[in-house]
Parts: sequence; C-alpha cells; structure tokens
Amino acid sequence: MFTSIIRSTASPSTILIRLAVGLVVFFPEGIQKLLFPDILGAGRFAKIGIPYPEFTGPFVGMVELICGALIIVGLFTRLAAIPLIVTMIVALITTKLPILLGHELGPFSLPDFKRYGFWSAQHESRADLTMLLGCLYLLIVGSGRWSIDRLLDRDVVPPA
Repeated sequence: MFTSIIRSTASPSTILIRLAVGLVVFFPEGIQKLLFPDILGAGRFAKIGIPYPEFTGPFVGMVELICGALIIVGLFTRLAAIPLIVTMIVALITTKLPILLGHELGPFSLPDFKRYGFWSAQHESRADLTMLLGCLYLLIVGSGRWSIDRLLDRDVVPPA
C-alpha cells in the first residue's frame, strides 16, 4: 500500500505542477491565512458564511501550509493533494456558486459585483479551477521523478 501511494513514473517536469500548486498558491496562502486572519482567514470565512470561522480559518490555513509544503518537496504528494482538492471544492461552492447563481446560497454570501452569471463566475473561479485540476493531476500521477517520494521508492523501483 505504501508504495502505491509514493510510486510515480510521471515525468520529471511534474515538478512544475508541484511548484505551481504548492509554492505559488497553497503554501503562501496558508501562511497568509495565519498572518492576516481578519482579511484572509477567520474574518474572511465569517464574511463568506463558513461555519465556525475562528476554527475553520486557522485549520484551513494549516492544511494549505502543510500540504503545500509536502507537494513542493514531493513527499506523500497523492495524500497531500486530497485535502487541497476538498479545500478547492469548498471554495468553489461557497464563493463561486453564489456568483454563478446571482444570489446567496444558504449561509454563503453574494459579493457585490457589477455582473453575475456564468462568465463572471468563470472569471472569478479560474485560479480555483486551475488549482483543483493541478491537485487532481498530482493525485493521479503522483509527485514525479524529482521528489522525495521517488527517493523513498528507490529500493523498490530501479532507476529509469
């Protein structure tokens, strides 16, 4: 089971996806949720309508920071991608679906925009969808050859 989690025959260029997902987005976003809780962490979560923002804001910040770091170095990449996939799905439902629908959705607020609907939601969700797809890619293919996962798997897989 352990080897199926870490084994990856993906191209070394998979590191570019890992860096985009981990280094460019999740790691720094996690830090910012912890450093600036009023605008990016608990305060933002409360404004959006996410329940228990004092807990969920720092929790999501830590998940993004830890999983982002794991993805950057390529350690347990498949496992690290799973909570980030959940995070992106929640982000899309809580922040982008109201824009698509043009009204609040349960407890989730509608931001004040000049326009709503498909194109506005698509514009606002482009980064979220890109990160969701990047995490799905890493879940499927693993961390690639330039990773700690690959080093851990060296005894099992002969070098290619």
